[in-house]
Amino acid sequence: MEVPVIDLAAYLSAGEGEVGSEVSELCREVSGILRETGALLVKDPRCTVEDNDRFLDMMEKYFESPFHFKRLQERPNLHYQVGVTPEGVEIPRSLVDEEMQEKFRAMPKESQPSIPIGPDPKWRYMWRVGPRPSNTRFQELNSEPVIPDGFPEWKETMDSWGHKMISAIEVVAEMAAIGFGLPKDAFTSLMKQGPHLLAPTGCDLRRYGKEGTVFAGYHYDLNFLTIHGRSRFPGLNIWLRNEKKVEVKVPVGCLLIQTGKQIEWLTAGDCLAGMHEVIVTSRTIDAIKQASEHNRSLWRVSSTLFAHIASDAVLKPLGHFAESPLSRKYPPICAGEFVEQELAVINLKGNKGES
Repeated sequence: MEVPVIDLAAYLSAGEGEVGSEVSELCREVSGILRETGALLVKDPRCTVEDNDRFLDMMEKYFESPFHFKRLQERPNLHYQVGVTPEGVEIPRSLVDEEMQEKFRAMPKESQPSIPIGPDPKWRYMWRVGPRPSNTRFQELNSEPVIPDGFPEWKETMDSWGHKMISAIEVVAEMAAIGFGLPKDAFTSLMKQGPHLLAPTGCDLRRYGKEGTVFAGYHYDLNFLTIHGRSRFPGLNIWLRNEKKVEVKVPVGCLLIQTGKQIEWLTAGDCLAGMHEVIVTSRTIDAIKQASEHNRSLWRVSSTLFAHIASDAVLKPLGHFAESPLSRKYPPICAGEFVEQELAVINLKGNKGES
């Protein structure tokens, strides 16, 4: 199955006026795809291939830096929510969540995820994008950014690409809200001053380029919506609502959007958090060979951005979703509190205070 591609140009050109029937139908398509697949491919004319490449080039250079240099940007006292997270720190939820393990063991063999044997062997860099709240109960989730020495273009590149991807997320959030029968700003109003994270990962394919290696074990994202630019190395698998496993192929010029746990909360489970993993596949091996032949970087970089609901906003089923019989599974909770609970499970909060 190919994940559908939605061109955002029609919605963007409609402007602030009343949504016409053609755009309304497109919005219903967006909400339907998110509901059934947990993933959506979009084309946004404001996000170019050149923007993505510029970002990937810089992050490849950073991840290729010496180990001791990268550790200078590590902030375990802030739950690794800014700066670098070294390989071997993030624990895939499927390694510690017994309910999740039971679920995937019951899947048909061809749909089961690859089982990780320990923490993910990937690096990650956390960069906050957008304005922070002046007053918040969750200061450590809204901390100042960390800028590595020797990268004068760092802030401008991170902010530029991050803001463009957030803009794409906001359009999809508006379209999804309309498609779900909610007010246009039902989601975006809750995203204002959220702790949005541009969080590229770096996987060293020289060391970990063996087929079957798990870079990101089977998991869901704890945030609202996740967006990725196209990686230079494939390897992402997602699970549809019917638990079928699909390898995602992101076309050139497209962005991939995935549903997180916060949108599941806001829709009382009508839209579930999408399950996914990143592993070394045969297609990854082919890309490694091509990169080696052309003397290109062998770091697999994902240009991932996690869009969040504001830390002090309350997560609860919205509008007609509050009437769903499943709404009791999603009691009101402050978004920041929810994030802290989730981080504790995957070992990021548990490292607080360690060096």
